[in-house]
Amino acid sequence: QVQLVESGGGLVQAGGSLRLSCAASGRTFSTYGMGWFRQAPGKERQFVASISWNGGSTYYADSVKGRFTISRDNARSTLYLQMNSLKPEDTAVYYCARRRTAGAGTGLHEFDVWGQGTQVTVAS
Repeated sequence: QVQLVESGGGLVQAGGSLRLSCAASGRTFSTYGMGWFRQAPGKERQFVASISWNGGSTYYADSVKGRFTISRDNARSTLYLQMNSLKPEDTAVYYCARRRTAGAGTGLHEFDVWGQGTQVTVAS
């Protein structure tokens, strides 16, 4: 019954910023953890960031620490990813996902609902 829809992707120059949003349809959004993943052509989908049910705990991939910030607004059932200091290697389709439990997580197998993705392209 839950649906996730990402938005906010686009084309930016290296060093620029974007904010991605993920709107969730379910009433129970606030009861589970959420995460962001990305996938470039020819590469495996990889973990980017995750957040616990109330935003109290977050986790980031080493490649984005200090540049990306994950957050959530449970009142609006929306997940965000603020991306700063973007690099060409950040180019990928970005997906939001729901975790099977309330905490933050990093593994693909820990997430059970996925959005369709939004394209982020960083020009060199």
